[in-house]
Amino acid sequence: MTWRARIGSATGALRRAGGWLAGVESRSVEKRAITSVPWGRGEDASPLGGAVSSERAMRLSAMWGAARVLSTNLASVPILQYRTMSSRQQQLPLSPLFQNPSSQGTLHDWVQRAVMSMVQHGNAVGFITARDYYEYPTQIEWLPRDWVNVIDSMPYGRGSFVNPIWYVLGREVDPQDIVHIPWIAVPGRVWGLSPMGAFAKAVSTGLAAQDYTDTWFNSGGMPPGTFKNTTQTVNQEEAAIVKARVVDAIRSRQPIVYGKDWEYSGMSLPAGEISFVETMRLSATQIATVYGVPPELIGGETGGSMSYSSPQQREIELIQLSLLPWLSKFEEHLSKLLPRGQCVKFDADQLIRLDPLTRWEMYEKARLIGGMNIDEIRGKENLQPLPDGQGADYTPLPIQAGVNVSVPPVRSDDGDSDRLRLIHKRTS
Repeated sequence: MTWRARIGSATGALRRAGGWLAGVESRSVEKRAITSVPWGRGEDASPLGGAVSSERAMRLSAMWGAARVLSTNLASVPILQYRTMSSRQQQLPLSPLFQNPSSQGTLHDWVQRAVMSMVQHGNAVGFITARDYYEYPTQIEWLPRDWVNVIDSMPYGRGSFVNPIWYVLGREVDPQDIVHIPWIAVPGRVWGLSPMGAFAKAVSTGLAAQDYTDTWFNSGGMPPGTFKNTTQTVNQEEAAIVKARVVDAIRSRQPIVYGKDWEYSGMSLPAGEISFVETMRLSATQIATVYGVPPELIGGETGGSMSYSSPQQREIELIQLSLLPWLSKFEEHLSKLLPRGQCVKFDADQLIRLDPLTRWEMYEKARLIGGMNIDEIRGKENLQPLPDGQGADYTPLPIQAGVNVSVPPVRSDDGDSDRLRLIHKRTS
């Protein structure tokens, strides 16, 4: 099959599957009602083990917070494309796939959709809707979870781990038109584990506590106290008058004056009734553990007191502990869509916002050793290059000034310390 026929077949399959790209189903395809399917739906056949749907789970503040922290941060990391040449990497312009990856939205939206699918279902499944002349993808649309099914449980042959069968809206599609990124992969299965399916109880408990809080406050909570007459019996009309006066005094924060026959008792909230606060905090901590995000960012508690020397250190720990595993997985899967020898990398350093003093100190050190030239430094600060190529020189400043550079002592294998000195002289 030629590449043009293959692209036409792939695009037509998606049109017939849901009318998503064309808006209407092809009249030439026989219409059939699917009343049952012979394949499974993966690990989250019931999205939350029968507890709640993924849409309802996102109403939990901790779940929303975890999804927001991961999706917004990962989508904000710039993507760089490289080609390996003679053991070094050369940066390339972004391919069309990373310039306009979807028919809707931007690259930021495209990455965010993939992350949200992995957060909710543990898998991101995309359908290749456009290719270039060499059949490399130029557009990929991420599919909703309930559109996709895969058979991967057979021991061998079709439907096995090495030869899975993919369905989109009940219709089989070519596996080469599918882009699949599992979050947590398991041996012998193509479909990744679903975090919501595995920890449905934690999400369900958090939702129950959140709903309980809402109901408690909407119903007015508990009365502030009781006002009892110890020696007289009052009818309902008189009791209503006394109650109205007491309520007015409480609302106006005025003292209550009453005779010797009345006794006021304030009511406090029982410990059992305030446990939902701790329940919500515990649920947020559990969700943070599942998704690998700092608990304090989504309303949970850390294991102990944590102090950061600076906001930059906090950002570094977020990148190292939470974002790097995701970035590494995306880099490997997206690099497979490019020609051999090319790869993509996420520039996570761009997420770290340095203060001006620290930033310029870093520039100074980079220029000192020749790691950056002046034009590059000025470019990072949105400044124009120096005229006549004056800022294009990479020569380290000590060499440029003709200063001797000493290298720290290096210990040899026999334990002797040798001091090496490199003397650089200015050439005429």
